[in-house]
Amino acid sequence: MANKDMTPAKKKTIDRFAEMATCDACHGQRYNQEVLASKINGLTIFELTDMQLDDLARTLDQFNDEGMAPIISDLKKRIGDLIEIGLDYLSLTRETTTLSGGESQRVKTIKYLSNSLTDLIYILDEPSTGLHPRDVHRLNELLLKLCDKGNTVIVVEHDPDVIKIADFVVDVGPKAGIHGGEIMFTGSYPELLKSDTLTGNYLMHKLPLNKTPRHPKQLISSQPSSLHNLKNVSLTVPVGLFTVITGVAGSGKSTLVEQVFAKQFPESVIISQSALHANSRSNSATYTGIMDIIRKLFAQQNQVDAGLFSSNSKGACPECGGKGVIELNLAFMDNSEVECPLCHGTRFDPEVLSYKLKDKNIVEIMDMTIEEAFDFFNDSKITSKLANVSNVGLGYLSLGQSLDTLSGGESQRLKIATELNKKGNIYILDEPTTGLHTSDVENIIRIINDLVEKGNTVLVIEHNTDVMRSADWIIDIGPDGGSRGGEIIYEGPVEGISSADQSVTAQYLF
Repeated sequence: MANKDMTPAKKKTIDRFAEMATCDACHGQRYNQEVLASKINGLTIFELTDMQLDDLARTLDQFNDEGMAPIISDLKKRIGDLIEIGLDYLSLTRETTTLSGGESQRVKTIKYLSNSLTDLIYILDEPSTGLHPRDVHRLNELLLKLCDKGNTVIVVEHDPDVIKIADFVVDVGPKAGIHGGEIMFTGSYPELLKSDTLTGNYLMHKLPLNKTPRHPKQLISSQPSSLHNLKNVSLTVPVGLFTVITGVAGSGKSTLVEQVFAKQFPESVIISQSALHANSRSNSATYTGIMDIIRKLFAQQNQVDAGLFSSNSKGACPECGGKGVIELNLAFMDNSEVECPLCHGTRFDPEVLSYKLKDKNIVEIMDMTIEEAFDFFNDSKITSKLANVSNVGLGYLSLGQSLDTLSGGESQRLKIATELNKKGNIYILDEPTTGLHTSDVENIIRIINDLVEKGNTVLVIEHNTDVMRSADWIIDIGPDGGSRGGEIIYEGPVEGISSADQSVTAQYLF
């Protein structure tokens, strides 16, 4: 089975780059020979910028030219900030397009920390994304530094260790979607723990270690690899088990799992948090495959063409072409969009709304949540798909909600919903708890176990300790990030990781 996140365009791009050879003139160093002939302390510009940041910091300590002292001092400070936030394994030549979301956000934050501006408001969305528990305290120190410089820092976050250092907490709920939107609590962290909100109740909640893990009956392994920072290692995975791959940021988890193992086992299905590949008119109903069934039901009930109930076909509003908006060309200003005066944003020809299904027109049905639609329809082909979406905690989404409005976590769970009835596959989930409230982590664990019970093999790249404790098998990569990582520190039942002396992860599980 092909990787579902691989579009034809993306595959074509990857194939094109795979065919590209290293430049004969610079041998991949990008600089011309004249530049590479110039050296500082015996090192070329390429050798300096290609160093891992912690190595570069030590190298700069050896520069004693007084003329360069101010520049070196400023450079060392900026590099030191990156190292402090746990990005010591990066190099200055690392392309920004190859950084994860969490890495990119930390690099941006360091940039702002280095400027002299004060009295600013910083808003950070899930800054702990991609961070191992060991590195969260580094993030906290960075946030406190921003505050100490006289700035206001607002953090949207679910990690208990980040919430703990806040001066003031705002808890929004009580739940998600139409069940949320209320301020449940405002105050200090100690006061939040005493409150009866969902967040307050779960902040100190810790799942126990899995005492009855499934036992492996068959193992599959990738070929040994030294890609990037890997140290000639292979990934050995138990078939039919729930396996967590963990390790500090930059240790080589994604490289080993997604770039080595998944390529050698192309039947693997990678379910990441990348946006769903769809056009601007795609929604929850079209992605799950129930939209065609709904159109047929409307057509049968009203004895008309099913195409009338598509805003991309015969049912499209004649004024806006089914877009719901009209684009205004304002000559000397940027183009602007306004709601279509004929369909009022519904996208359908107003005449289509006269056709009903159980006293509801197509727009009213598309405004229903997944939960409401489950009760409305009695067609098993529809309800079975809706049940899967509700099962992954997305019952609050509306049928007509555009896919480009979903968060990364919502997109990932919607992808999982389409896989719940399948068996015999290898699934790779990349950080499925990102963006999830602590109360939702148990639901993700239940979903993973459901996939395994159906006969699937599930690999989860994860830093959440509750997910680690719940696994059948754990593979810890490290011991650190970058050149000091890329080794298998431990593989086996979770309980056994306590005996792995080099494992940083073990320190946070017990």
